[in-house]
Amino acid sequence: MKRVANIKGFTIVELMVAVLIVAILAAGAVPIYRAKTDSAKWSEGKAIMGTIGTALRAYLALKGNHFKAIPTLDELGVLPGSLDGTYFKGGESGVGAFSWVVNSYDPLDFLVTAEAPEDISSPSKITMDEHGQFTITP
Repeated sequence: MKRVANIKGFTIVELMVAVLIVAILAAGAVPIYRAKTDSAKWSEGKAIMGTIGTALRAYLALKGNHFKAIPTLDELGVLPGSLDGTYFKGGESGVGAFSWVVNSYDPLDFLVTAEAPEDISSPSKITMDEHGQFTITP
């Protein structure tokens, strides 16, 4: 009787181990991808907050001590709809994702806050002060 030559290949156990390793790597990559996606979306929100902050500085430079605590977009010189991005929608303070308040002119003190839209999981809120420093609320 003739002997059959050994056929080389992968066993089902080896294939299952390889699939298990790929699944573990993918499970670790999903949260990292999600965090990076949220961070990229927040970049748009921070840019809009910067625009509002610049408009508030110009408004306060023009008004001096005679300012409204919550000026309207028109008073800030911002056109309606110009605060709308792909992920963030802006309107008057407290309408849409953004709100702002001016606490004082001398020294300059204001806050701009953005609430996360529904498709951003974390963080829930970011606040920018008059120095352009961001504070994250988880």
